[in-house]
Order: sequence, then structure tokens, then C-alpha cells
Amino acid sequence: MNISITGVDEGKEFDWGKTSKDYARFRDIYPKEFYQYILDLGLCKDGQCVLDVGTGTGVLPINMYRYGARWTGTDISENQIEEAKRIALDGKMDIDFYTCDAKDLDRPDASFDVITACQCIWYLDHKVTAPKFARMLKEGGSFLILYMGWLPFEDEIAGKSEELILKYNPKWTGCGDTVHPVPVPEEYLEYFDLAKQEQFRVDVPFTREGWHGRMRACRGTSASMSPEEFAEWNAEHEKMLAAYPESLVIKHYVSVAWLKKK
Repeated sequence: MNISITGVDEGKEFDWGKTSKDYARFRDIYPKEFYQYILDLGLCKDGQCVLDVGTGTGVLPINMYRYGARWTGTDISENQIEEAKRIALDGKMDIDFYTCDAKDLDRPDASFDVITACQCIWYLDHKVTAPKFARMLKEGGSFLILYMGWLPFEDEIAGKSEELILKYNPKWTGCGDTVHPVPVPEEYLEYFDLAKQEQFRVDVPFTREGWHGRMRACRGTSASMSPEEFAEWNAEHEKMLAAYPESLVIKHYVSVAWLKKK
């Protein structure tokens, strides 16, 4: 499904479904500190009912399944959901994955203890989703906004990877990141109190193939480049990475906003 969002890549269309095979293989990269932070908040565990919107290939529910929450994952891309279902089935995990735009979600009132939005808050229609999420959460329920990004001005490889994406896709706006709070759109503050907002740095290990795959599964590359642009970028990025060791450590940061229903 082609998507165009004002303020994202200057409105250029992208399709996460084009990335799904690479996404499933290469974007399960969150370090243990990421998951431990969520657990330390007392969330996504011990029988809680959790909805993960924009779940992609189900990275968050699949990795946190062991902690005992009952997970539902939704995504606008059918290809992403099919990959999530496949991975969950292979792991014998009982997770309810289905294709749905977040603005079209229709679960009963007070269905969930927690709603998570990981790497996707800027894609949501906040005027619709803010009251909808509040309605679907139980009293005292939590809305957790999660993000992890690489640091191109601090990490040489991340910086060079960004330069190559911009060479072939100059409209891509997912570049130039620095450590900063993940955005909390003002629409949510009518229904939620901001309980905590924090950022911390993490070093994430990759192989050369793993980092190349992570970049292939990026909105700025296979999701939005033409086949010809992508082929040229792919070859040039592989050539660039060949100058580096097989084992890499890429500097990232994690940013979390924990909102509680009023």
C-alpha cells in the first residue's frame, strides 16, 4: 500500500510492504536495554493486554511475548502482518496480528492495559487516534511511544549510509538525527498525562550484512526508491561497507514517552 503523509519525505509515497522480507530479517535489532526499560516501567508483562500499533513485522510483541502479556499487533501493511504471523507461528506464539490502519481500529472500551507505538508516532492521525486510544485503554492505562535511531553525526558509518540514501532520495526526511525527546503530539495531552520522558544512548552490534539489511529496510530506500534507484544505491552501499570490518557497532539512542490515561 502506497502511503503519503504531509511532513514526511515532502509527501513522497512509500510502501512498507516492499521492505517486508528485509524488515523481518534485519530490523529485529533492539538491544536488551530497550526491552528492560519497558519492563522496569511495569509494562507489557504479567497478563497485561497490550496493543502494538504500527507493529511492522511484530518485533515488539514477538520479543516481549516471553514476559507474559497478551499481545495484539496491527499494521497498515498486509505484507508486514503476513511476516509477523509467520514469525509468531514459527515460534509457537499466540499473538493476534491483523491488518488495520490505526485510525480504523475498533475495539471495545477498556480493552487494553497498554498501547504501544514503536517507530511510528509520526504516521498516525492524532486527532482520530488520541481519543480512540484513550477509549480503548482501561482506567489508568498507558500509552507508550517508543523510538530508537542511529546517530549520523557521531557514527561514521551511519553518516555515510545517510549520505548515500540522500544521493538517490533527496526528499527523505528520516536523516540528521540527534539525541532528543520523541515527539508527543499535543492531541494526546487532552486525554493523557505525560508520566515520564527519557532518552539514553545504546551501542547496537551489526555485521556488515546486518547493517546493509537494516538500511535496505529503511523508508528512504526500498520503500520509496524506484527499482533502478534502489539497485544503484544497493550496489554503492555494499561497496562502501566493504571498507569496514565484518563486525560493526553503530551508535544509537532510545527515546521513550510514557503517557497515562487521565
